[in-house]
Formats: sequence, structure tokens, C-alpha cells
Amino acid sequence: MKPIAIGCDEAAFDFRNNIREFLLDKGYEVEDYGVYDKNPALYPDIAITVAQAVAEGKHEKGILICGTGIGMCICANKVKGIRAAVCHDMLSAQRARKSNDAQILCIGARIIAPQLGQLLVEEWLKSEFEGGNSIPKVEKIKEYESLLFQ
Repeated sequence: MKPIAIGCDEAAFDFRNNIREFLLDKGYEVEDYGVYDKNPALYPDIAITVAQAVAEGKHEKGILICGTGIGMCICANKVKGIRAAVCHDMLSAQRARKSNDAQILCIGARIIAPQLGQLLVEEWLKSEFEGGNSIPKVEKIKEYESLLFQ
């Protein structure tokens, strides 16, 4: 597996460090796209950089963390080919992959505890796209996306 891309804003700095260490302890390679300190940062810059790296194939998966996960998710989904999902519970983390083939997991550091974040990351990483009834739905997303990015 290619390294997992990870990025955050200053609100999620400590949370991201926790998740990065968790991934490294589990044997994953991680490429950290910042931020690298707690100074104010514009999360769209991080989100777009990570999403572009995933879309270009440098990474199969990415994790973005901000205060709520919402802003990072909105930004990441602006990149052609990316399906990012905000997940704050086990079912949404699982279904983001199984039903929607989401390549980017977005988490809110102000919403959940780091321990739950670790569980969500683990669940998301072990889940695979199931295909089946979800294939036409994901294909429809791609179809609409192709119209937007002409």
C-alpha cells in the first residue's frame, strides 16, 4: 500500500499527531502534509494539497482533520476524482468506504476524542468498496463530476 496522506489545520494539530503515531505504530507509512505547528493556517490549502496528491495517485487514501471535519471535506471534494466523507462514528467510517468508495476520511478534532479517531481510522482503512448496488451510484457521482470539470 502507498503511504497514507494526512493533513490538518492548527485546531487539529495534536489530534493529527495522535493519529499519525497510531498509524505508524500499526505499520502504515504516512506522508504528513502539515500543518507543522499551531500557528493559524488556512485549511483549504492543506485539504486541496492532500486531495490532489490522492487524485494523482501518489496516495490511495488520505485523512484530513480540522475542528469539525466539514471544511476539509468540502475542500477535498472540489478536486476531480475525490470522494471525501466526514465521519464521526463507526458506521459512517465503514460505509464511507463500502458504499461510497471514499478515498479521504475527514474527522473533527473538536467533535470526537482521539481514541475514537483511532478506531474510526482503523475501521475506514480495513473497509473496502463493496460494489454491488453501490456501483451505479458511484458511477453517477463520477458522471456529474465530469460535467463540472470540463
